[in-house]
Amino acid sequence: MAQDYSFDVVSQFDRQELVNAVNQAQREIATRYDFKDTGASIDLGESEITLNGPSDFKMKAMLDVLQGKLVKRQLSLKILKPGPIEPAAKGTVRQKLELQQGIDDELARSLVKQIKLVSPKVQPRIQGDAIRVSSREKDLLQQVITALKATETQVPLQFINYR
Repeated sequence: MAQDYSFDVVSQFDRQELVNAVNQAQREIATRYDFKDTGASIDLGESEITLNGPSDFKMKAMLDVLQGKLVKRQLSLKILKPGPIEPAAKGTVRQKLELQQGIDDELARSLVKQIKLVSPKVQPRIQGDAIRVSSREKDLLQQVITALKATETQVPLQFINYR
């Protein structure tokens, strides 16, 4: 009796690493000379990060600081979906960065099509916000992983539960 091997394709991030990166960015902004007494702040919510700053230029500098801290903590910049810079109270500006986690249905369908093109012998199944790929041969699964890593998607992909 042949055994099936499988792995899951997911898009997720470590929440604690995100909290650490935001805290480091807040500390750097609080101590930098060009941000002194400007009221610049970074707030982490459940599903978004809010940047508050005095001007568009400072907002872009804050975003650069945050992105640098995310990269140092091995978090992909694809988890951030920046919204428009909008005016806020007292002449300040605000920008909301939506946190992307999970694979939506449209992306899941396109990934399943791509997996079937790479190797018709594997069986991809959409399971909520993940895709389970199974096959009787490990080599086919490794080909699929290699092909998906080479694919450019709007969310970062991880491969877990390789059995």
